[in-house]
Formats: sequence, structure tokens, C-alpha cells
Amino acid sequence: MPIPSRLTHRRAVLLMILVTLMWSIAGVVTRHVEAARGFEVTFWRSLCNAIALFAILGVMRGPSFLRGLAAPRWPVWVSGLCWATMFTAFMMALTLTTVANVLVMLAVGPLITAFFARLFLRHRLPARTWAAIALGGAGIGWMFGQETLAGVSLTGSLVACAVPFASATNYTLLQSIAGARSGDGAKPPDMLPAILIGGLISAFLTLPFAWPLQASLHDIALMALLGVVQLALPCLLLVRLSRELPAAEIALIGLLEVPFGVAWAWIGASEQPSLATLTGGGLVIAALLLNEVLALRPFRGR
Repeated sequence: MPIPSRLTHRRAVLLMILVTLMWSIAGVVTRHVEAARGFEVTFWRSLCNAIALFAILGVMRGPSFLRGLAAPRWPVWVSGLCWATMFTAFMMALTLTTVANVLVMLAVGPLITAFFARLFLRHRLPARTWAAIALGGAGIGWMFGQETLAGVSLTGSLVACAVPFASATNYTLLQSIAGARSGDGAKPPDMLPAILIGGLISAFLTLPFAWPLQASLHDIALMALLGVVQLALPCLLLVRLSRELPAAEIALIGLLEVPFGVAWAWIGASEQPSLATLTGGGLVIAALLLNEVLALRPFRGR
């Protein structure tokens, strides 16, 4: 069903909750893969995502999409590399550690983005954001420290760290492009093809490490589900909803991916998070909630 050109606030919020639900299924679906492992899981998911985006964007944009894809501008390539890093590191991390650990690491993304905006774009950060960054960092430090003392391998969590850093880099790039456009009036590049380019890069880079392919049809079907339902559709919906909801509200609702994802893995794969993950993740979520709720108050007042 096509999305109306204008959405009420309630419908936009419900659609954003749907986006987080689609995002959150990655962990539990991955736990039911039969033969594919590591790089092969990443390859199939990225390839299916790229195929789905090529078809959807081709229908949405028509010939103009293909012309833009043939000669993308440099920001599109940089953004595509960021997307490729996120796609690859996320799935690799899921094969190396628990779903809860990966989602807690991803939840730090908004705080790293705020720090990058201050560092590279000279954006002023309010005291509440600095406090949230400190509290979130303490939560991650606690989780790492407790897992180290317990002898748990940190490889998966360290791989997952690449996701929020790539996400923050990508968002900072988009912000810089928006700032440059407002200054000189030039038309910005279409950044949607960057998601497709990211999927293609991820699939191309992981194929040599995934060869020979051993995935069953069951595995490929699961990866196709992730590529279409967990990646392509929510990414496109998020771009649409960014015109209806303020950034603070999108970030706040996006936090639902953490409890949703942990719950799916717990119920659907019997993967119970550790106490260290729950404690550290609780600090991260508390920091984000405090920061985003306070940021949302002026919007609600207006």
C-alpha cells in the first residue's frame, strides 16, 4: 500500500515503530541459519538487499535513478562505503557474539554522532548531551570490563563497534552536505543510491571469504527476508518519515530496536542476555532516553 503524501503525527509514529520492529528481527532470524556462517551470511544478506533496492528505487525514480547510479558523486561513494561497513560489521558481529551485545553497541550511535557533529561540524552540544555521552561510555566500559573479567571473548563486540562509528560518519557527511546546500543553493546529490552501493560493496568484498558457498535454500530464504524486510524497506521508510518527525523523536522511537531485538532472540532462539550486558545496556539506554526526551520537550512545547 503506498504511503500518503501527508501523514498525521500518530500514523508517522506508528510507521516508525514498524521500522524498529523490522530492524529488530536480524538477530533471531540469523540464529536459525543452517549452513551459512560468517562472511557467507553477510554476502547473501547484502546481495538480497542490493537486488531489492535496485528494483524498488528503479520503480520509484525511473530512468533518472539509473542515470544517477551510473555516475554518482563523491559523497554518494563515501556514504556507500559507510553503509557497506555497517552491513558487513553488523552481520559479522551477530555471528561472533550475542544479539544483546550487538544491539547495545549499536545504541551508542546517536551519542557518537553528536560527538562527531561537535568535532567536525562545530555544532554546539548542550550539557545534557555531554552527560549522556559520559553515561553511555560508562555503560559500554562496564559491559566490556565485566566480560573481560568473566573470560568472554570481546571480538564480536569490537566488530560491532564499527557500526555506530560508520553510522556517525555517514550522518555527519549528510549534515555537512545539507549545510553546504543551504549556504550556496546548489542541488545536493541524491543519497538514496548510496544504500544500494553499500549493499553491492559489502556483497563484493565478502564473496571471496564466503567461497565456496554452502548456504541451503532455507538459509538463502532467511537472508532474502533480512535483505528486503530488515534492510531495504525500513531504510526507505525512514527516509520518508524524516520529513514528518523531528530527529529527536525518530532517535527516541529507534531505541525500541534494542528491547525488541533482545526479546526476539530470547523468545525465538533462547538467547538470554548476560547481567553485564543488561547493566551496561541499561546505562546506555538511560543516557539516550534522558537526552532525547529533553531534546523533544521544546518541540512538544511548540
